[in-house]
Amino acid sequence: MTNKLILLALFVCAMILMSYRYDKKKKVVFFGDSITQAGMSPGGYIKLIDTIIQREGLTHKYELIGAGVSGNKVYDLYLRLETDVLEKSPDIVVIYIGVNDVWHKMTGGTGTDYDKFGKFYDAIVKKIKASGAKIILATPAAIGERTDHSNQQDGDLNLYCNWIKKYAAENGLQLVDLRGGLLAYDLKNNPENKEKGILTSDRVHLNPDGQKFVAEAIWDEIKKVN
Repeated sequence: MTNKLILLALFVCAMILMSYRYDKKKKVVFFGDSITQAGMSPGGYIKLIDTIIQREGLTHKYELIGAGVSGNKVYDLYLRLETDVLEKSPDIVVIYIGVNDVWHKMTGGTGTDYDKFGKFYDAIVKKIKASGAKIILATPAAIGERTDHSNQQDGDLNLYCNWIKKYAAENGLQLVDLRGGLLAYDLKNNPENKEKGILTSDRVHLNPDGQKFVAEAIWDEIKKVN
């Protein structure tokens, strides 16, 4: 009888332990350029995501890490992937890159050719996949906010964004189409066809409304990750 009681007690204890969840925080790394670097500043999109997480009572589930460096292009991300992302053992990586690869072709002659952009991007994704982390891709949103297709680099930016969207679809990756979202937002909220000041402060970097827009869009994808 004693042995049966002991076995029963052990069984009950085992059931209690199995029912008790030890939830490990999901470590989310935001990998990008100056837009992501600013995202970690007060009012930045990463900080705003953290505020949403707190408001929804999910602080025990997520840890947010910024890995944005001003001026970075896709090949810069590849070069610092190990130290700034993989060594942190992330569960989710948000890749938000591409503006400088296009923008700097004009401002400094140091952008990234279209074919090289894809090769570096693919190499980054493959290394992150091999680590076991989930990946969310984000298209670069804007180099100018005019809605009549008169921004000087619209064509080039759309080309790179379309590549990212196609790549995400072909590889079954989650996508935040910030480019498409910004264009739709500006069509509704930029009747004067201004080149900046709607979601950006200088045609590229996010103003407070832009930070909120990006935070909500990216959070919608992060919370889908199991």
